[in-house]
Amino acid sequence: MAAPVPPGAPRPGFNPPPPPNYNPSFQRNPDSLADNMQNLHINRLHSMPNSAPTRPPPPFGQSPSPFPPSATPSSAFPGVAPVSQHGPSPGALARPMMPPSGPPQTTLPPNVAPGRPSGPPGAQPSPFASRPHPGSLSSSMAGPVVPPSGSPPAPPPGAFPSSGFSSGPLVPPPFGARPGAFGSSPLTTGSVVPPSSAPGTMSNGPPVFASGALAGGPYFPSAGSLQQPPVGPPSTMMSTRGPTQALSMRSFIGSAPASAPLGPPGQPAPPFSAAPQGIPPPPGSPYGSQAWPMQPRQVAPPPQIPGSVQPPRMFGMPPPHLPNQSMAAIPPAMGQTGTPMAGPSKIDPNQIPRPVPSSTVILHETRQGNQANPPPPATSEYIVRDTGNCSPRYMRCTINQIPCTVDLLTTSGMQLALLVQPLAIPHPSEEPIQIVDFGESGPVRCSRCKGYINPFMKFIDQGRRFICNLCGFTDETPRDYHCNLGPDGRRRDADERPELCRGTVEFVATKEYMVRDPMPAVFFFLIDVSMNALQTGATAAACSAISQVIADLPEGPRTMVGIATFDSTIHFYNLKRALQQPLMLIVPDVQDVYTPLQTDVIVQLSECRQHLDLLLENIPTMFQNNRTAESAFGAAIKAAFLAMKSTGGKLLVFQSVLPSVGIGALSAREAEGRTNISAGEKEAHKLLQPADKTLKTMAIEFAEYQVCVDIFITTQTYVDIASISVIPRTTGGQVYYYYPFSALSDPAKLYNDLRWNVTRPQGFEAVMRVRCSQGLQVQEYSGNFCKRIPTDVDLPGIDCDKTIMVSLKHDDKLQDGSECSFQCALLYTTVYGQRRIRVTTLSLPCTSMLSNLFRSADLDTQFACFLKQVASEIPSSPLLQVREQVTNLCINILHSYRKFCATVSSSGQLILPEALKLLPLYNLALTKSTGLRTDGRIDDRSFWINYVSSLSTPSAIPLVYPRMIAIHDLNSKEGDGSLIPPVIPLSSEHLSDEGVYLLENGEDGLIYIGNSTDPDILRQLFGISAVDEIPTQFVLQQYDNPLSKKLNDVVNEIRRQRCSYLRLKLCKKGDSSGMLFLSYMVEDKTPSGVSYVEFLVHIHRQIQSKMP
Repeated sequence: MAAPVPPGAPRPGFNPPPPPNYNPSFQRNPDSLADNMQNLHINRLHSMPNSAPTRPPPPFGQSPSPFPPSATPSSAFPGVAPVSQHGPSPGALARPMMPPSGPPQTTLPPNVAPGRPSGPPGAQPSPFASRPHPGSLSSSMAGPVVPPSGSPPAPPPGAFPSSGFSSGPLVPPPFGARPGAFGSSPLTTGSVVPPSSAPGTMSNGPPVFASGALAGGPYFPSAGSLQQPPVGPPSTMMSTRGPTQALSMRSFIGSAPASAPLGPPGQPAPPFSAAPQGIPPPPGSPYGSQAWPMQPRQVAPPPQIPGSVQPPRMFGMPPPHLPNQSMAAIPPAMGQTGTPMAGPSKIDPNQIPRPVPSSTVILHETRQGNQANPPPPATSEYIVRDTGNCSPRYMRCTINQIPCTVDLLTTSGMQLALLVQPLAIPHPSEEPIQIVDFGESGPVRCSRCKGYINPFMKFIDQGRRFICNLCGFTDETPRDYHCNLGPDGRRRDADERPELCRGTVEFVATKEYMVRDPMPAVFFFLIDVSMNALQTGATAAACSAISQVIADLPEGPRTMVGIATFDSTIHFYNLKRALQQPLMLIVPDVQDVYTPLQTDVIVQLSECRQHLDLLLENIPTMFQNNRTAESAFGAAIKAAFLAMKSTGGKLLVFQSVLPSVGIGALSAREAEGRTNISAGEKEAHKLLQPADKTLKTMAIEFAEYQVCVDIFITTQTYVDIASISVIPRTTGGQVYYYYPFSALSDPAKLYNDLRWNVTRPQGFEAVMRVRCSQGLQVQEYSGNFCKRIPTDVDLPGIDCDKTIMVSLKHDDKLQDGSECSFQCALLYTTVYGQRRIRVTTLSLPCTSMLSNLFRSADLDTQFACFLKQVASEIPSSPLLQVREQVTNLCINILHSYRKFCATVSSSGQLILPEALKLLPLYNLALTKSTGLRTDGRIDDRSFWINYVSSLSTPSAIPLVYPRMIAIHDLNSKEGDGSLIPPVIPLSSEHLSDEGVYLLENGEDGLIYIGNSTDPDILRQLFGISAVDEIPTQFVLQQYDNPLSKKLNDVVNEIRRQRCSYLRLKLCKKGDSSGMLFLSYMVEDKTPSGVSYVEFLVHIHRQIQSKMP
């Protein structure tokens, strides 16, 4: 009889499956794209500012290119010549022939499989069982208790009191950065960028569609110099003087922990190559395993106040105040102190709170000294060391201390929620997620609540039993998992087992977690060939994009593809190799659809490459004389689903016109709403709801059979996105929107979006559940998914960009000083057919003090959650009501802080908590955003609502408060060495009629040209000699002059950071395009809302009216 095998050890005769499809930890031949670029590690919505040691830090979280201007990686596939590619691809990444295999580079305990897993879970019975009755929760960790803060009268102008205990030296703001009005740690908006897809020279001109392997890698800046975020004294902010009292603002000054320097990681390839090729990539894989250089006291803990326990401070948050510690008040900016000024209130607009660019890389340890470290801002650049809590990339909470009671939470006015992004891409310098294989027994779990083993489960009785940190139940430790405890009460092997010392691990799933064999990777392309799609060039653009990305699909026998076209009928294609050419099979019945020859419609990619290429090349010609204007969209996706039903997979649909015949046919509701103006205004929000339930019913069936639908809308007319988007939202997909579609400028973005869609880290047939400690429970999930039972979220597709909001509520009182745990379990299948469980655990202290809630508030997460809530309410509530709700949220939070946490000598002061000082600005920007404006197109608003539903935390703020820079004087912007010029506030006061400005929000880029712009600048940048010559359709070209080159460099840098091929549009003053640009000047007074200064005054008055 064979000897028993301990859990996690390799089983005799068992060849473990290859590591997951995107494991960043392996480094082999640096020239082999197939080996080291299989896992795209970029977090599309995270800002990663660079601080290269040789250059001054760039403003606003920008990153210099990781390669010198003349160096880009050459094609990494042997035998494939590098090809000049039109435009950079946001996610260019070639997958290996087979998953990589080989010895791991990190030393792991016997039960840990090398590498990092990835893939989605599927539906399974018991593992996600319902939670049991509440039991006793053993609190093993004491939470922090912070003394209340006091605040004496404001000091005179120029006097700055101590900012509390500092854990590191203060670093002055970077050169060129606007001084922080409140001396807080700077907030940046930006996003991490995907790897390069263009190995050849960069062309921003008309598309050159070429096939070939494209080298790519995630774009992360060097972590060569890590230091503490700049913290400085506040500048004079505002003076509001009326006949009776002076209104001023004040903010508390905080200091951030100092971070130790970290060795520079291997430089990844840029996602958008803009340089000539021929220079090999730097040695070392961008995803090579990084040794974590341990520095003595990387983050110094705050000094202790006698008799109290203090939590570590957040980056840029105020330190705990001593009872008599003074706090800085912002003195009046204008006028003699004590002398009332006649006339209206005055505020210095240059001193009000605005985002301040961050130029430092933060080294973040998730726990220190057995306490949770609050995370850095989501929009900053940080490198995480997982020391028990998960990385904030995977899960963030709106408040980093949990209120003990529901009353305390209600009083604060804030919401308690998690934002979960389970497959988010880590920074290349971070350690990879470890795979743990427990063998046939599966991972150790609580027998009552089914929570997974994690660092916060407490072992007792010499390790023979453990107490669940989620439900408090005591379980027997499995015999083969037993280990004695050390003097500190921890298991002696805790630091060797990832599941006992890391906040995020991935378990190999056993048969218990499968209801069928893991599904293959199926990609089915469905193309609109109606008359409108052909005439606008949308069909040709779709075929060209698909033919190029076919080479990037995961190779091997498990990858299956299918293709169909549709107008008023559906056309399938038999792609069997035995046929001399693809055979068209027409389905004319669009009311009761079927799939012909099901087995031959979806075939192995390796068997049909030639047929696919031939077919995609011929489709635009085959249908060029098509005069059918109708679209049977609903019938076509139903027929494609029937073909995919037995396997599941990704259905990628290219749609150009309103679905008008067959199942799910729609009418032009927008036109009907316009003709009946009175009814349209009264119930305009109903046009943002689906027309009927037909498509929703279909979508639920798609989700049940693990079919994920992505829709690329290439249109010039109304297509009723409110109805169509139900399908991607229910199946874990997303909507891409190109309006008005231009055959000149949009094919490049279409190709880049499609490529990132199929190459980014993702998984199939997933199930997700979030569990939390006793006293809290999950109230609601929000995002792109299907939910058939209350506790679980079904995700036919899940990828690194998708975020799910989890709203929490109290069902009992929590104990002050204890910790509350949250655990997200995602069961999924990788693209290589491996079943995995990604477990992410976060433990936060509980508090009964209101001041602690405000001190530990996470603005980025709170705003992202509020943005999602507002988006979900727009279709069901009148717009005025929603906008009022946005304003009231801000007023209620600041009123609570003013009333209960601030001691102030004058009611004329508007007091903003340091952590939430930008809340008024972002809330004002939200009320003026596309979703809440009355003057926008219905489809534009529907797309905005849909886009927000799965938006990640770092992308939320840039969406409503975009970045604006001047580009007319790029030649004079020498000195600081950064590619991106300083950021300009979103106010028309900062626009010059002689200037040219670029504004971008991560999706779109608008270039504004003033009426008096120097003709020489116009010639250099755009090849035109007068403002009147501005083209309506614009493709950025690179001309032979330094200014044009710098503009191209800036645009490509932004594309890298945003992981998006921005759609560029030229805008000029005086016409509709200029009005579009000015609508983003959210700090101005506009028809859609008040100015920023007026909004602050309004909020202050509302707070005053609520005060006793």
